[in-house]
Amino acid sequence: MDLAHLGHLELLTPRFDDSLRFFVDVMGMTVSGEAPGAAYLRAFDDYERYSLKLTASDTSGVRHFAFRTRSPQALERRAAALTAAGHGVGWTEGDLGHGRTFLCHDPDGHAIELYHETEWYDPPAPLKPALKNQAQRFPARGVNVRRLDHLNCLAVDIRANRLFFENCLGLRTTEQIILDSGVEAGMWVTCTNKSYDVAYTREAHGVGGRFHHLTYALDSREEILRAADIFLEAGVHIETGPHKHAVQQTFFLYVYEPGGNRVELANAGARLVLAPDWKPIVWTEAERRRGQAWGLQTIASFHTHGTPPLPEGTLP
Repeated sequence: MDLAHLGHLELLTPRFDDSLRFFVDVMGMTVSGEAPGAAYLRAFDDYERYSLKLTASDTSGVRHFAFRTRSPQALERRAAALTAAGHGVGWTEGDLGHGRTFLCHDPDGHAIELYHETEWYDPPAPLKPALKNQAQRFPARGVNVRRLDHLNCLAVDIRANRLFFENCLGLRTTEQIILDSGVEAGMWVTCTNKSYDVAYTREAHGVGGRFHHLTYALDSREEILRAADIFLEAGVHIETGPHKHAVQQTFFLYVYEPGGNRVELANAGARLVLAPDWKPIVWTEAERRRGQAWGLQTIASFHTHGTPPLPEGTLP
């Protein structure tokens, strides 16, 4: 348990201005820093300076995602374990808002950063909240996302990535999908008492390093229903939802931001895993074929769309 929580991710977009407007005006996020070709954004109750770095690119996808460790010593331990296992890349001086950082790659090629030193958000006077235990004033703009919740990557080999997260990063697996063939098709892992911080599901085309979605939390199901109306008014395509997942029981809604990346809203009151000896829940192929807990059937694009786009010549 050396990792404290999922800290942030760097999202790539080929439509930077449109994506920035989406996250600020529709999602209700706040710009807390800027750099050439990049903007740093935060949800109103993220305690760190930002949880999303939006970067202009010629493609979509995620350049990296990052965890904060529980202490400087925990950072050193994880760096040593990753290096010994052959997954380490090396140290950097960090980015805006956080210090010395260790970079590694998972077995599928996703870039992951670990850091401890961080900048707590200090809101300017217009954004200071009435309650001192809230990070920022409620924005009252668009969807008003509260905090970064989790992300979902695609991977060619789920088992290899599960073992990487368990053995090299020290996360716990809470739920899995295992097909009749014995192949692992999905994993949900946590470093907190949330039921998951990261999910990996099987990439359908055998292409490594791709991304499925990022998720921001709202306080209730009712806010997700209201978000659907806000997306409708803003002309944002709703891929699927609102529904309820069977896996992890999350109430959800999925959209695409202008750069093509999938974004999920989920209720912050989702399940907690308090048991120290939690045994992973295993879902079978037949159980997953039934689709979501309730709502419409899972849309086909949910299993095929990821970012960046598939290389030319790859079968859809």
